[in-house]
Amino acid sequence: MNIFVGNLSFETTDEELRAEFAPFGELTSVNVLKDRMTNRSRGFAFVEMPNNEEAQKAIAALNGKSINGRTINAAEAKPREERPSRSRTQGGFGGNRNRSW
Repeated sequence: MNIFVGNLSFETTDEELRAEFAPFGELTSVNVLKDRMTNRSRGFAFVEMPNNEEAQKAIAALNGKSINGRTINAAEAKPREERPSRSRTQGGFGGNRNRSW
């Protein structure tokens, strides 16, 4: 099961989050997401656990817990929705080049 962990302190690391979830069972992965430009935490993470029962116990125990001074949210991650791709000329990068002002 993939678990979404939100409201993380920007200082929380993969290792700290792993230490919080490890007592509940095996972890496949722990990934605190970071901004591509600044490499700073975006304040949320995904934790993957292969056993759904252990994952549910971790969610129940850790949702609302304070980690690094922030009360975290832990819940089963929802599947990512497909978004239409944007070409560079549609979204303001190039605009409509045929337009005359």
